[in-house]
Amino acid sequence: MVGDKGVPSIKLRLLRGSLWLALARVLANVIGFLGTLVLARLLVPADFGVVALGTVLLAIANSVTDLSLASALIHLEDPEEEHFHAAWSLNLARSLLVALIFAALSYPLAELYKEPRLGPIMLALSGSIVIGGLNNPRLILFSKGLIFWQEFSLTISAKLVTFLAAVAIAVVYRSYWALVVGTIAGQFAAMIVSYICIPYRPKLSWRKSKDLWSFSSWLTLAQVVNTINYRLDQMLIGGFLDRAALGYYTVGDNLAALPTREATTPLLQTLFPGFASLNNDRARLQAAYKSAQSMLFCFALPIGFGFALIADLLVRLVMGEKWLPVTLVIQALSCVFALQTLTNPIQPLALALGETRKLFQRDLWIFLIRIPLVVVGLWLWGLTGVIYARMFSGTVGVLMNLQLADRLVGVPLRVQLVSNARSLLSVVAMIVTVIGLRTQMARPQDTTDLILAIAVLISVGVLTYIGVHILLWLAARRPSGPESHILELLTTALNKISNRRQST
Repeated sequence: MVGDKGVPSIKLRLLRGSLWLALARVLANVIGFLGTLVLARLLVPADFGVVALGTVLLAIANSVTDLSLASALIHLEDPEEEHFHAAWSLNLARSLLVALIFAALSYPLAELYKEPRLGPIMLALSGSIVIGGLNNPRLILFSKGLIFWQEFSLTISAKLVTFLAAVAIAVVYRSYWALVVGTIAGQFAAMIVSYICIPYRPKLSWRKSKDLWSFSSWLTLAQVVNTINYRLDQMLIGGFLDRAALGYYTVGDNLAALPTREATTPLLQTLFPGFASLNNDRARLQAAYKSAQSMLFCFALPIGFGFALIADLLVRLVMGEKWLPVTLVIQALSCVFALQTLTNPIQPLALALGETRKLFQRDLWIFLIRIPLVVVGLWLWGLTGVIYARMFSGTVGVLMNLQLADRLVGVPLRVQLVSNARSLLSVVAMIVTVIGLRTQMARPQDTTDLILAIAVLISVGVLTYIGVHILLWLAARRPSGPESHILELLTTALNKISNRRQST
């Protein structure tokens, strides 16, 4: 990403890693979708509901107590064996403590929710917390080397075992325990595979705990703040508005995040170890950050805004007319999530530099801005007010993150915006073109019309965005940016294919 012979190899390793992770996500989503379809025919909706309540409580318990030890190990330039023992010991101690608390709260929470089945479910799920504490910490050696096939192995093995165990129990017993057993079996399989991928004999040791805790403590605090920040709005809506409003908001929020999340997560997962390998060379790290930022933004921005442009048609096609109120949630938040991809590389950048305290301070400020806006918006305008509060606070968060990047590696906010101006202008051209085309189209009346309209709008939007992007790049005399990086990667891939054909 700069004119250094080491960077192309890192770039290609990051690309290969992204492809492994993307393939894992695609296959895992396919297996999960098939599992849901099969289990939906064998179980009743109430079974899914009671288990979902237990797994949400489990997710919150894991989230607010996560020690981020894997990140601490990746940050260490050359971790010793004692560091791995300390990480394993800390994670096991944390999981045992959380499991005990989770189990102790199982029957009181079952009484609180007036759901007697919740108690045994939480007791069983507390076992999964312990299993998570036994995972192999040496797996981070793969990530430090920018090798990600093991992540593919872990993800797919866990999904397959979850699917097979859940379906087997459901076929035999037709019980909600199929979902619980599947979850635990999948986690156990991932733990076993982690030791197959790279051998490790764990030992209880606390000698290097301080080295790990000094890095991860701020991340743990930030995780607690973020968990409260992004769960509180749902709790407030559930308390002040009806269940339908909460349903629209929850489903819309999840759907709005889906396109940009799936488009960016594979690359984002590779950035922390990639940046960590460059943290002793500020110039290369700065160039790598700018390159990753422009690539992510170039891909995610049109996906997020494009999803917003056709959200109403997709909702009518897939979910039906009764779900149309969810459209506003999807349209507003999808645009916010698309803009936030401009700042996605900042988290791994700060982790690579060990600036976890600055991440906590950033998250705390965003929390202090976001929650009052959500409360006021909900009080004055209901669900619509919450949506507009999210849009405003999200935009402020983008500016705060861009300023943080300036403090971390010296890339001014103006430079970051100018570097991504072609993507912004191209998406504006796409929005204008698609909206103009929609005004000329008749309202789709049936499923065939909806599919045709969506296909036409997507095609026109994609062609407009790519065409304008290329024209702006050529007009700017082909500067370094996402266009040149994509061209370079395509050229490398074509050369490899050509060389293989000649060798055969």
